[in-house]
Parts: sequence; structure tokens; C-alpha cells
Amino acid sequence: MFLNVHSSYSLRYGTMSVEQLVKEAVSLGIEQMAITDINNSTGVMEFMRECRAHGVRPIGGIEFRKQNKLLYIGIARNKEGMKELNDFLTFHNFSKKELPARADAFKNACVIYPYQSGIAVGTDDFIGIRPGQLNLLYGRDLSQLKDKLVVWQPVTVYNRLHYRLHEYLRAIDLNTLLTKVDEGNKCRPDEHFLPPGELKHLYAAYPFILENTEKLMAGCTLNYVNKERRNKKTYKGSKAEDKLLLEQLAWAGLEQRYKGENHEAAERLKKELEVIEELDFFAYFLITWDIIRYGKSKGYYHVGRGSGANSIVAYCLFITDVDPIELDLYFERFLNKNRSSPPDFDIDYSWDEREDIQQYIFNTYGEKHTAMLGTMSSFKDRSVFREIGKVMGLPKAEIDDFLDPVKQEEHKKNPVYKKIMAAHGMMEKMPNQRSIHAGGILISEDPITYYTALDLPPKDFATVQWDMYEAEAIGLDKFDILSQRGIGHIKEAVQLIRQNTGDVVDIHDTRSLLKDPRLNGLLKEGSSIGCFYIESPAMRQLLVKLACEDYLTLVAASSIIRPGVAQSGMMATYIYNYHHPEEVKYLHPIMEEHLKDTYGVMVYQEDVIKICYHYGGLDLADADILRRGMSGKYRSKKEFDRLIESFFIHAKKEGRDEEVTKEIWRQVASFAGYSFSKAHSASYAVESYQSLFLKTYYPKEFMVAVLNNYGGFYQRWVYVHELRKVGAVVHLPCVNHSEDVVSINGSDAYLGLIGIQGLESRHMTLIPKERRANGLYKGLEDFVRRTGITLEQAILLIRIGALRFTGSSKKALLWEVYSYLGNKQPEVPSQELFRMESKACVLPPLDSDKLEDAYNELELLGYPVSMGMFDMLKTDYRGDVKASGLRAYIGQTIKMVGLYVCEKTVHTKNNKKMWFGTFLDAEGNFFDTTHFSTHTPVYPFRGKGCYLILGKVATDFGFPSIEVFRFAKLPLVDNPVMA
Repeated sequence: MFLNVHSSYSLRYGTMSVEQLVKEAVSLGIEQMAITDINNSTGVMEFMRECRAHGVRPIGGIEFRKQNKLLYIGIARNKEGMKELNDFLTFHNFSKKELPARADAFKNACVIYPYQSGIAVGTDDFIGIRPGQLNLLYGRDLSQLKDKLVVWQPVTVYNRLHYRLHEYLRAIDLNTLLTKVDEGNKCRPDEHFLPPGELKHLYAAYPFILENTEKLMAGCTLNYVNKERRNKKTYKGSKAEDKLLLEQLAWAGLEQRYKGENHEAAERLKKELEVIEELDFFAYFLITWDIIRYGKSKGYYHVGRGSGANSIVAYCLFITDVDPIELDLYFERFLNKNRSSPPDFDIDYSWDEREDIQQYIFNTYGEKHTAMLGTMSSFKDRSVFREIGKVMGLPKAEIDDFLDPVKQEEHKKNPVYKKIMAAHGMMEKMPNQRSIHAGGILISEDPITYYTALDLPPKDFATVQWDMYEAEAIGLDKFDILSQRGIGHIKEAVQLIRQNTGDVVDIHDTRSLLKDPRLNGLLKEGSSIGCFYIESPAMRQLLVKLACEDYLTLVAASSIIRPGVAQSGMMATYIYNYHHPEEVKYLHPIMEEHLKDTYGVMVYQEDVIKICYHYGGLDLADADILRRGMSGKYRSKKEFDRLIESFFIHAKKEGRDEEVTKEIWRQVASFAGYSFSKAHSASYAVESYQSLFLKTYYPKEFMVAVLNNYGGFYQRWVYVHELRKVGAVVHLPCVNHSEDVVSINGSDAYLGLIGIQGLESRHMTLIPKERRANGLYKGLEDFVRRTGITLEQAILLIRIGALRFTGSSKKALLWEVYSYLGNKQPEVPSQELFRMESKACVLPPLDSDKLEDAYNELELLGYPVSMGMFDMLKTDYRGDVKASGLRAYIGQTIKMVGLYVCEKTVHTKNNKKMWFGTFLDAEGNFFDTTHFSTHTPVYPFRGKGCYLILGKVATDFGFPSIEVFRFAKLPLVDNPVMA
């Protein structure tokens, strides 16, 4: 009898999860019901599965509202009806048209209008009447309504406590105080489940209403197959054609990749193709190949990574550049017959190319079958507390006080605090809003609106109303089309190299890159600023500590740098074992055989699989399931527990020592949660080598590319510093030389107009465009006339030195520009038949001050170019020691002066803070500091600038740093303008 049930997917309205709804229905003996969330179908497929698991008959639908006012409720009679409702909502989401007062005439769905809505219902429509409205029927002629009236008992809350939660949610949604939420904006207190007998009793005087309701519900069936792969089934049109094409591509790729006979690779390829056929994954591989092919046709560079790099088929299709044989990567980590969740390829493109790739996918595979994956953000801990406090009308100071961890015990007696905590406990992790996944795209066989209505976020790509976990449960495999700045660096660097030097670089020739001794030498030194994934202070330190000088060590470093591994102590264990392999003690010969490459440490997820397979006797598919379970990605606890038991049983059958097995299992369990996919690490390492190659052989072009793709780990000035360090002459922006972005010609690099703070974007593009069209600017007046620039914008350009080509000083130009633009509206640029030059004013000599220039640059660029920060210090002292000589002072207390680069705050095991700092010395070399809370009781850093540092030189695996005792920011020379 329940035709209008809301779950918590009725965002900031419903209070029960789908699971709670079904459990409550089962406890009351309810045998069927319809989920009808407000303006979405997020929970329909989950509801269907949950109901079937508990013996409840599911019905799907959507409640349609306009500006919080209920219009009608759509009920799907079957799968086709659900699609009609989804299509109807999708149309209005896409067209941005308001929902109409009357719904469309659906073929496989019916519509229920509220009693007293004033709408004349159609043939297949119904009128929902609440129990409290039955008295309105008394004395009425019901002949026209008798076949239309149905039971309407909405369900929104669980009980009175949930009703209070509902009120909080409505206040949060409306951004108002709890007391100001009117009755029309919230549900009625009685909108909860009633036992079927009680509900029927309420309508006993009108048995035809009960009959109509039962008949309507009996005619509705969510006829979806429970578990089925729903991706596009073929690429070419038939599975036979797909098989033939994939095999042709794979074998041809094998020849290209291995350039000669490779029996192991051929056997591996044959085996993978068999598994791909068995699991019906031909289309998934071919669609990915097609996406890559399109990108290549446009000149786009990509990186294929993720568990897909475990596949030699992917390697031979040039989806990835990682050789799974060289790295001993198991295909089962990507695809196996027992894998409970669909695998996916992660394909990275440059940040400015991804959108075109996405558009290609939508155009090629059809808008009805293609959609972006959604995400569901939930209410989070502290934000929930703040939201509840805000709608209760509490001042910010009181909310902050409640959140003070030191005062928690004191607050527990406060009744207001207790109220907030009660609501917080129920609201935390509830769905809050729908959003869009970072890069997931779905391509379905049937139109995707069979499974969901679609949203249209700002980028205008259709987006499903549920997340990746629901896609997985439904049977849809995602394609991850991602973007990253590192690829932008590589792509633009290759283009700049061709323009500036004429060289054509094949960045995909990874085999030769990995063996280049010059690159490996720079890796060992940690000289990797600007290079993808290996430029952060922590990563550069790790490279030095490992003395990393080969690809396989870099792959390991890319994994152990991750926070979980470092915090667990495994990083330190790995570094020590790496340098002392003779001291590694293996628990069992099998551990030695399979972990010798990683010195006894399970660095990768694949290591977990190896040990479960070779020591525990599980097959590779089960070993991967176990690995997923331990990393929190497998949901069936029963199956997970069975596999743990199987590990011990098989080990015992093999005659393994029970105590050894327990210890190996302990290590497996502790490492698995932290471990990282070797395929991911290998993909990252390949891209790191590519970046390092470009920086090594074409450093100027590479650093310009880094700047033009918005840098990486560090602030912009660090890359400008690095650009100078590699030999470029860095020029301030100039209207006669600069583009919008940084440009390079030979060794001359001109900063772009984009970097000037306060300069309007239209001028950034107009100034170089006008120069290219009509020649260099001849002087200030010519520049003003041709660009139509305003006084304020012209002053910015003069102050930064962008009109220095005129030969006049900044102060002279400022006098001059006021004569053109002082009290006048800017002229619209136009072509003139005759140009009359203005009379030049004769000005007295105006002094120019280099320090003043540096302060202008600091203000307008964020860093000085005319002089360094060290040159702006009041003191000439530059420290007793430079970074290059630190190793000679290990254990000694020294003084240094350093230019602040960045910092990192961490919490120790006893919850005290400590800090790590990175600095440049006066010679432009990096050094690092450690600040313990014992020496630094308050936050040590005071923003940009140079610091005087007193501390002891310590070394960790050969990497020197300074343990800071005293630390103070040094003052700059006063700005002459302010003096």
C-alpha cells in the first residue's frame, strides 16, 4: 500500500537509507512498496536488489516537485516505465525547463496526483488520498473518482526522532533557522510506515480505494535481470568481429613491442586473450583502444595506468607503456573470473585535451548510451556539527567552542551540545548532494536511462545520478578519462623543442629512456624539480636515500612514498633492507623467492597476491579477492572470511609451520591496507622518466612548459628560478615580446602577461594579438591607441616594466600616460587614415630605483625578477654553510640563511605537531629542515621570505637536513616608495 516512499536519496529530506527502509518494511510485514525519491532515481536499482534479498516486492518511481512543491508521483509499471520516468526528468534537467503541472502521458507508467491538486486526471492516472483526507469524501458523488482513488501514505521518516532530523535537514537545505521552516517545506509528522493491517483499517470504509491500490501495485514489476554486465557488448557489431580485431591488433602490437621472438610474451598474450574472451571483455578493450587511437590522431599524448597495466594485451594495444613481463605483473590483478567488481583502465590526458576526448566518446557511442559517472558526497563530521549549530541559531564562536577537543568532557553536560550530538550521530555520512566523478565515463548497451535519470552539470556532459559503487553493482564498467598537469608539461615541451631547436623527440621510446645513464645519475641526485611525481621534497629525499639509479627502484619508490606506507614504518624498513640485502631475514624460502626484489617488504598489492598464491595456496583470482578485501574494497565479509580460512587450510596441507603461517598472515594483513598497485607505480615511473628526459636534454623548453601548464608541486617562482638555473635569460613581461603565456626563443624566455596580477584577461590576449596583426608597438601613445587600454591597466603594465622598450623610465611613462588617459574615457581601437602624433612633454630627469622595481614585481608577479630575495635583505649575511657543503658538517651546529620554498605539517604518534621545511640557499640550491615541537612550541613559519636558521646537521640514509633549534624571518630593506 506504500506508493510514495522516500529514502535518504531525497536529499536533505528523507531520513532513512535504502537498507533501513527495507529492514523496517520487513519487520512490519510489508510485502511490497514503491521507492519514489524527489526528482531523482538514484536509489531505484539499489532498492530493487535490497528488496529482492529480503523477499519484498520492489516498485520503482519518482516524485516530481517544483520549488519544493509536490506536483505528482510517477510509478513505473515495468522497466520501460522506469525509463519513461527517467527520460521525462532528464529532458527537464537538460532543457532547464520547469516541470509542468501535468505530467506526460506515459505508456508504461502511471501518475498519482495529490487529492485536491485541482488537476483533472487522465485515463491512466490516479489520485492519492491520505488517511486524514478521507473525511472530505463524505457526502460526495464518487462515481467519477471511484476508479481513480488510491492509498496515499507517504513515508519519509522512521519515528519522532527522525522527524526532528528531517526538520534539521530541511533547515539546512533552505539555509534558514530551524524555527523558520514552515509546514509547506517539510513532511508531516505521520509520514512513516504503518503495519499493513492498521493502514487497511484506516481505509476500511472505502474498500474500493484499497482495491485500486492493490490492483495498481500488482500491475507493477521491476523486471531487471539481477546481475548482468550492461556495458556496450560489441565494438564492431558482433563478438566474432571483435575477437578477430582484438587478436589482430594484439599480435601486431606484440611484434612492435618486443621486436622479435619472445616465447614468454606470446604465451602470456594467448592466455590473456582466452580470459578476455571467456569474460566477454573484447568490447571493453577495443573501445579503450579506439579512444587512444582518436587521441593519437589529434596529436594528444596519454598515459595508460592503473591495474590495466598488468595486461600484456593493453601493452600491445599501446593503451599502456608498462611491460608486465619485465615487472612480473599478474593479469589476475586486472581481470579474473572471480573478480566481483569490474576493472577499468585509467587513461590520463593533458588537462586541456581531456574535454575533447570526452566529447569524442559521447559523439561516437551516442548520447543515449553514454554518461559521466556521478558521485555522492555525504555529510562530514565537523561540517555536520557546524550545519546543525547554524540552523539552531548558535553564534560561530559557540560552535567553534563546541568543536574544541580539549573541552569535550565539559560540553557533554550541555543540553544544546547533547542535541547537536544526537542529530550529528544520525546525519553523519548521509547523502548530501550529487556531484560528478573525476573522470569516469559509462557506455551502456541499452539506453542508460533504463537505470537512472541524468543530470547536466556545468560542463554539459550527461551524468548519472549514482556513484561508481552503484555502477559496479548494476554491472557497468567505467572508463576513467583523467587529466593531469604532468602530461601537459610533456606535450608542450615536445612542441616547444620542435619550435625552438628543430628537434623531433619520440617521448614514447621508453626502453631507451629507462637505460639512459645520464637520467639515472640525476635520479640518484634527486635533481628532479618539475618532473612528474618525483619533484616533491619527500620524493627527492627518498631518491637520494635509496641512491635510486634505475627504473625498478623508481617503481618501488613511487609506491613506498605513499602516506600509508611511510607512516607504517615500511618505508624505513625498505630503505634499510635495500642497502643491506645480506641482512634481510626471510620467514620462508617462498618469501625469499617472491619478495627478494623488494628486500622482504610487501611494497605492492601484487606482492600480497603472490604470497597468497605461492605460500597460501589460493588461486590467483581468490588471492586478488583477498587483497581487495584487506584494502577495504570487497563487501562480502562471508566470502572474505572463507578465503582467510582457505589460506590457512592450504598452508597446512602444504606442510607449512603453523607459527610461520600466522606471522606471514600478520604481515600480509598489515601490508595489504597500505600497499599500492605495482602497475600504477610503474606507469608513474615511466612518466617520471619522460619528464626527466626532457628536463635533462631540453631543460629550458621543459621548464617553460611546466610554467605554462601551471607548474606542479611548488609555487610559480620556484620554476622561474629553475628556468634561470638551467641557462635561460628570464625577461620581465614586455608588450613587444611577451605572449599571454611564457615564451622562449633560443635562450631568451619572456614571462607571459597571464602572470601579472590585476591585468584583465582580455588584455592578456588582445595585446599580443594586435602586435602580431599590425606590428610592434612604436611607443606608449601607439600602444594606448591600438589597444584601447584603461589608465589603471596601463599603470600596471608600466609598473611591471612591460613598456621598457620605449626607452623611458617608469616614472616618465607614468607622467606620460596621465596626459593621454588622465581624465578621459579610453578610445576604442580603430584604423586611422592619418595619425597625428601628440606633442611630447619635456620632463626633468626622474630617478629609477632597482629596489622599487623589485617591490613592484613582488606585488604584481608574486616574486622579484630584477633582483633576488637575498639581495633585498637588510643584512649581507648569507650563512656560514651552503647547501652543497652540508655533508661535511654532520652532527655539528651551524647557521644558514634560506629562502622559504614550502613546508609540511605532520602529527607525531603522541599527537604533537612537527614541521618539515624546504629552502633555497644564496647559491640557489635546495636544503631541508626539521622542526620539532620541543624547539618550536608555536607555528614556526611566517610566510614568504628569507630565514636565519640555527640547527644541527643530521643525516638519514645519506640525506642531510637541519634539525632546527632557532628560527627567525629576516627583514627586507624598506620599499623606497613607502620611505
